[in-house]
Amino acid sequence: MVAVTESVEQLVERLCAKIPDHPEPGVLFRDLTPLFADADGFRRTTDALAEAFRGRFDFVAGIEARGFLLAGAVAYASGTGIIPVRKAGKLPRETYREEYVLEYGSAVLEIHTDDVPRGSRVLVLDDVLATGGTLGATAQLLHRAGLHVAGFGLVMELTEMRGRARLGGHRVRALYRV
Repeated sequence: MVAVTESVEQLVERLCAKIPDHPEPGVLFRDLTPLFADADGFRRTTDALAEAFRGRFDFVAGIEARGFLLAGAVAYASGTGIIPVRKAGKLPRETYREEYVLEYGSAVLEIHTDDVPRGSRVLVLDDVLATGGTLGATAQLLHRAGLHVAGFGLVMELTEMRGRARLGGHRVRALYRV
């Protein structure tokens, strides 16, 4: 086995594609799909997120859509179940819903009401923490369902957006902060 000398932070930095002026001029878009496509990179990312919260969660919640990739992998690696946090109208049974404000409008997230027992500890995973709106809404949604947020695991945090402040003091682990 080859010794690992590159940190997970360095790995994310190396595999993250940087696309200038996308989706509009002046924005540097950070695309994590090359990280997800790299088998070793994805495995190390999954392991790092699972390890950061080991023994602190009963379920993993993945936020549509890239959060699904991470949540499925971490749930599998840790032997836990997964809760899909979906956009409005995508789940077929009774749901809890949480509406939240976006920069230019609003959105709604939902989870089923009966998939996991009340009181369960839930690790929330997503790819990027920016303004914290989606993650904050997810926390409110889980609280409404009687679930406890064990923390937030992210691949990347855009620190200038100050999204961490919207997460109610919950534990946050971002593998790469920029």
